[in-house]
Amino acid sequence: MINLETIIKNAIASEVESYEFYAAAANKMTDPSAKALFKELAEEELKHQEILKELDLSSMQPIPTDKLPDFKISESTDKPFLSIDMKYVDAIALAMKEEEEAMLIYANLAKCMDNPQQKKLFEKLADMEKGHKARLESIYTNAAFAEVW
Repeated sequence: MINLETIIKNAIASEVESYEFYAAAANKMTDPSAKALFKELAEEELKHQEILKELDLSSMQPIPTDKLPDFKISESTDKPFLSIDMKYVDAIALAMKEEEEAMLIYANLAKCMDNPQQKKLFEKLADMEKGHKARLESIYTNAAFAEVW
């Protein structure tokens, strides 16, 4: 069995990392809309941290490891280095991929839950990340393909 406390601690660490990236990006961006976007994303990551920190894990059951999928994607894929100096469209693409990864992790965890409380928690977290991803995809499409318009 996987320790749910460890999963939540890892999720919090991921949210902290995302917050730090978005906050640093907001401070470095010269484009006002990019600055505002990254500041807003940083604030959302703080909210996610609080949700995770306030969980009462005492009533939650352990997670059965035999139900957790292993797609072997991370083992065969290099994660790009987070850089504040990257182009705006590249920063949006990286943020979009970060949100996609978080969404998939939470969605897969939700699928593994027999406990309705745990399932609902991970579905809610997946939905929050999905909302960020959708917003970033829209921004990315407009930024990356602006010449089409």
